[in-house]
Amino acid sequence: MLRSIELGSATAPDVLRALDFHTRRLGLPGPAALIGDWLGADAVIAPSITVTEGGTVPDHPDQFWFGYLGFPDRAGDGPLPAAAGGSTDAILHQDRLGTWWWTSVTGQPCPDWVRAALGENHHSDWSVHWSPPQQAPHVAAIDDCLDAIRAGEVYQACICTRFTGHVEGSVAHFYADGVDVTRPRKSAFLQGDWGSVVSFSPETYLTRHGSVVRSSPIKGTLPIDLDPRQLLDSAKDVAENIMIVDLVRNDLGRVAVPGTVTVTELLKVHPAPGVWHLVSTVQATLGQAVTNGELIDATFPPASVTGTPKIRARQLLSDWEQFPRGVYCGAIGVAAPDGDLDLNVAIRTVQVSPDGSAHLGVGGGITIDSDPASEWQECLDKAAAIIGLRPRTDQIHVDD
Repeated sequence: MLRSIELGSATAPDVLRALDFHTRRLGLPGPAALIGDWLGADAVIAPSITVTEGGTVPDHPDQFWFGYLGFPDRAGDGPLPAAAGGSTDAILHQDRLGTWWWTSVTGQPCPDWVRAALGENHHSDWSVHWSPPQQAPHVAAIDDCLDAIRAGEVYQACICTRFTGHVEGSVAHFYADGVDVTRPRKSAFLQGDWGSVVSFSPETYLTRHGSVVRSSPIKGTLPIDLDPRQLLDSAKDVAENIMIVDLVRNDLGRVAVPGTVTVTELLKVHPAPGVWHLVSTVQATLGQAVTNGELIDATFPPASVTGTPKIRARQLLSDWEQFPRGVYCGAIGVAAPDGDLDLNVAIRTVQVSPDGSAHLGVGGGITIDSDPASEWQECLDKAAAIIGLRPRTDQIHVDD
């Protein structure tokens, strides 16, 4: 039975920084963090958790599971393992009023070092040096996609490339500082002997509460300094969004109770780090017997990062794209003992190998109205908020 106690208030990035300090001090596995909109809370953090390679989202977890599923195509060629996950008895979560709670499945008390983390200020140095991808191969892939659209093989496809870089110093503090600056809706941080994942995603892949499941695909992007109404005036962006909404409806319809798939939000403009996005939401009711595994099998990989029709788009993307996606365009999140499931779409996501090498995937949806030069610029716009991150300079340096 879940047992919760109130602990106080502090910012989620500060709590993560302090937990990172204490786990290193005590020789414990480091924390995992989901900051933004997760399980109906503003943050869900595992103070110490062992996240190992492999596995999948559990159907009926008896603890809190944190993990990721990488993009399934060319999965073995990515910079990190195809999947990773781990479970923990207890979590910290921050409610909508900013109060932190300790929740334990078995009722174990909150350790003193976790309590201390809610009132301390820690900072460690970090830096990231980035190199952009080459424009020509990405534009060539877009041209191939446009040819396939003209030939009737696909209607839309998401073409991706990636920045490469190197992280020096604390990856946890890179993530925490990035959350402070960009405040993404579905951010995530995972780490293990296999490396780290730093996600500043704005997009919800699946949220499941009881029998109700929602997905909120993003299609349509504009730099934050432009008038967001331009998105609704763009025939290309509107058409692209509606195509993906139909794909999500089809995916969820495979496991939903007939007649329950509905579009609860259509073509709404939302801010995200450095850009405006066009967002829609599809909701469905699942049958009582539908497991997490069956739900993911029916909908993964997320519709917004594949194309229509989905199977043919995935086949073509493997040929068109220069690099395997890895964790990028997969899903990251949490499964709870009460049956709730919450996963993001792993976009705006940095994959960090144990040696510090880093990869940041970027991409965009291509339709018949796409201009290759504009699509390339969209990739740069999406990456800008992450590429431009710098360490917080207003914090006292207290860590070694």
